[in-house]
Amino acid sequence: MRINSLRLQLLAWVVLPLAGLAAINLWTSQRNALATADLVTDRMLVGSARAIAEQVAMVDGVLDATVPPAAIEMFDTGDRDSVYYRVETAGGRLLTGYPDLPEAPQHASIGASYRDYELRLLTLSHAVIGAGDDSPISVTVGVTLAGHDAMVKRLWFSAFAQQLALVAIAGVFVLLGLRRGLAPLIRLRDAVRSPSRSDLDPVEVPGAQSEIRPLIDALNVYMERVRGQMAAQRRFIANAAHQLRTPLALLSTQASYALRETVPDARQEALFALQASSGKLARLAEQLLTLSRAEPGSRRPRADRIDLTEAARHVLETQAPAAIARNIDLGLEETGPVPVVGDGTMLREMIVNLVDNALRYSSSGGSVTVRLAAVDGEAVLAVADAGPGIPLDERDHVFERFYRIAGSTEEGSGLGLAIVREVVENAGGRVTLRDGAVGGLVVEVRLPLA
Repeated sequence: MRINSLRLQLLAWVVLPLAGLAAINLWTSQRNALATADLVTDRMLVGSARAIAEQVAMVDGVLDATVPPAAIEMFDTGDRDSVYYRVETAGGRLLTGYPDLPEAPQHASIGASYRDYELRLLTLSHAVIGAGDDSPISVTVGVTLAGHDAMVKRLWFSAFAQQLALVAIAGVFVLLGLRRGLAPLIRLRDAVRSPSRSDLDPVEVPGAQSEIRPLIDALNVYMERVRGQMAAQRRFIANAAHQLRTPLALLSTQASYALRETVPDARQEALFALQASSGKLARLAEQLLTLSRAEPGSRRPRADRIDLTEAARHVLETQAPAAIARNIDLGLEETGPVPVVGDGTMLREMIVNLVDNALRYSSSGGSVTVRLAAVDGEAVLAVADAGPGIPLDERDHVFERFYRIAGSTEEGSGLGLAIVREVVENAGGRVTLRDGAVGGLVVEVRLPLA
C-alpha cells in the first residue's frame, strides 16, 4: 500500500532502516549472549573439575576420591541443573562418579546427550603425588543446560529491550523533528488557502528552509504567470468590447436597411455593404485574438524552429490575390533559408500583418517588397512599400494599440503594428521604422538566428 503522507514516508525512511540495524544488532547480541553463557559455563566446569581433582589423594596407600560439596553447589543458580561427574585413573579405573558419562577432550568443553539430557562436558587431567601408574587422573564434569539457556535468554532479552527502547526513542525524536521541519510547509499551505489572499499575491513563508524555498519561488513564479494571463484576458475582453461595439451596431443598421429596402438594386447594394462590413468585423476579431495570444503570459512559451524565408513565401502566396486586385507588385527577395527559434504561429502572423499593412497603404500600381537575409548573427526581415509613409513624430505611437494616424483614409483597426511589436519582443528581437530609398515606408524586424 502506498503511503501518501510525507511525514509517514520520512518516518518510515528513518525508523525502518534503524529497525533493520537493530535486528542485525539483536542477532549479533544473541550470538554474543551464547558465547558469554558458554564461557561462564566452561569456567564453572573448570572450577568444579579442579575442586574435585584437588581432593583426590593417596590415603594409606590407596587412591581416594572425595567429591567436595562446593564442586556441585557452584552450579546451583536456581535453574535446577543436574551435575554429573566421573573420576578415573590413568589406566581407566573408575574411582567415583557415573561410569557411563561420556568423556570430553582434555581441557575442552563439548556438548553431549546423557540420560535424555543435553549436557556441556569438560575433562580435566590432574597429577596425584604418589599415585604411581594411576597418575594423572581424569576428572570429567557435565552439567545440564537449563542455567546456560536461562543466561542466554536474560542477556538477549536485555539487549532486545535496549534496542526496542532505542528505536522507540528515535521514532519519537524523528516525529518531533518532522513536526518542526514540516512546519514551513504547513504555513505555506495555510498561506495559499487563506481566505484573506487576493489577486494572487506572492507567498511569503518566514523561516522556510533552503529545500522549501525553491518550491515557494516556483509557486510565486507560477502565480505571476497566472496573473499575467488573467490581465491579458481582461485587456482582451475590454479591447474586444470597445472595438466590436461600433462594427456590430453598423452591421445591425445595414441589415435593418436591407430588410426595409424594396428596390432590388438598392437592396443588392445594402447586402454588398453588409458583406464588406462583416469581413472587416471578422478581420478585427482575428486581430484581437492574435493580439491576445501575442501578449506575454497569455500562452505557454514555444521554441519552434522555423524558416522565415519559407514562412514569408507562404504568406505572399496567400496575399497575392489581394495584390493582383489592387495592381500592386508583390515580390520576395531572399538569399536562402533564414532559421529562427520562436512561436511559429505568431511569427507567421507577424509577417501577415506586415504584408497586409503594406498592401493596405500602397496605392494602386505601386509595389511591396519583402526582403530576407542573415546579417551578423541576426535574421533581418524588411517589408518596403510605396505608400505615404509615417511622419517621424508619429512613429513612436503607431505601435500603440488602436492608434490611427490623423487624416488616414485607409480603414483599419490600428492593431497590425501593435501585434508585430508584441511578437517580435517575445521572440527577443526588435522592430524599427525608416523611410524607403524612393519614398514609402520600410518596417525592419531583427531576430536572433537559430
